[in-house]
Amino acid sequence: MKTIAQPVNPAKAKTKNLPRTATRMLTLTVLAGALSACSMFGGKEAPKPLDLGPNPGKIAVHQAWTAKLGSEVPLAMPALVQGNTVTVVTKDGSVTTLDGNSGSQLGKFSAGEPLTTGVGSDGQRTAVVTRSNQLVVFAEGKQLWKQRLNAAVYTPPLVAGGRVFVMTADRSLAAFDANNGRELWSAEGPSNEPLILRQPGVLLPVGNTLVVGVSGRLAGVDPDNGSVRWMAPLAAPRGTNDVERLVDLVGPVSRVDSSVCARAFQASVGCVDVGSANVRWTQNSKGSDGIDGDEQSVFGAESNGTVQAWRRADGERLWSVDKLQYRKLTAPLVLGRSVVLADDLGTVHMLSREDGSALTRLQTDKAGVATAPVVAANTLVVVSRSGTVYGFKPD
Repeated sequence: MKTIAQPVNPAKAKTKNLPRTATRMLTLTVLAGALSACSMFGGKEAPKPLDLGPNPGKIAVHQAWTAKLGSEVPLAMPALVQGNTVTVVTKDGSVTTLDGNSGSQLGKFSAGEPLTTGVGSDGQRTAVVTRSNQLVVFAEGKQLWKQRLNAAVYTPPLVAGGRVFVMTADRSLAAFDANNGRELWSAEGPSNEPLILRQPGVLLPVGNTLVVGVSGRLAGVDPDNGSVRWMAPLAAPRGTNDVERLVDLVGPVSRVDSSVCARAFQASVGCVDVGSANVRWTQNSKGSDGIDGDEQSVFGAESNGTVQAWRRADGERLWSVDKLQYRKLTAPLVLGRSVVLADDLGTVHMLSREDGSALTRLQTDKAGVATAPVVAANTLVVVSRSGTVYGFKPD
């Protein structure tokens, strides 16, 4: 399968001004972000989580290391795994790369101001976006270039094929030369949708196509010029107000070969065959964070903490577990025979992929987990909002 290649004599597309509706969109991003994080749990009468009882301890896992980042980690900042390393950003704008096996620090640099999302990297160049809407690219900890963007960014940049791809908060997409920051092309997003989530969306390479979340649709985009090759709808806006009609696709997604499965915010989960651009299935699902999966199944958590599994081939529901309700769960991670989710109380839950039963629980600190767990160097890596990173290994 081809991968995104270096551009051949790219023609720079003229960047248009943002439409007026997009300006309104940017003023409401904080509201939408707050709704995604708090709407199911706010208020004085918020339901209390169930007591989970003794740790089942059905699989043996131990804490192998911890690493202190020196600053707190904000929510919705995905950790980036490349090979045996994991890279994490903190509230002060620092970017730290750790060895997944030992937790030792391999590199660290600062963007000079807070960032709005996690990093993107091709292993040589690392791209970040600052709170002042600056796209900044570093190599070996030193700044190569920076470009001012027209809007905020909440989805990590994608660095691939000698380019940096960025999706901004007005749903526009742009490509820059990774070596010098020259804009290669830009494509405007829809201008009639005033709200956007302040959390990562969908932006990934599949072969020689960019797969992008545009409202409730997956889009296949030509990485050489930004033209749309296909669209596959996973959810349609419904309701009577802007909040109810918000159906943006959220990350992370689950990809197995040409099958890409994603969640539409508070609307549905579905899978698309990106080779044929066919929607394989969709199922109603009221969740706000992304999903993960394997060849047979797709897993996700509802906003109330109910964990669900669907069959990847046709979307049939396989199981549903409600014992983790009201714990503000992260997106899941499929790891070995388990599905791993972490919660706002600092607990990491390992459930069986087969039936959702509890396998074991791990503990971090009471600050709560900042983002979905990841795996690097056969180590389960969990990032606490306190700025402590935990590495767990099987016995």
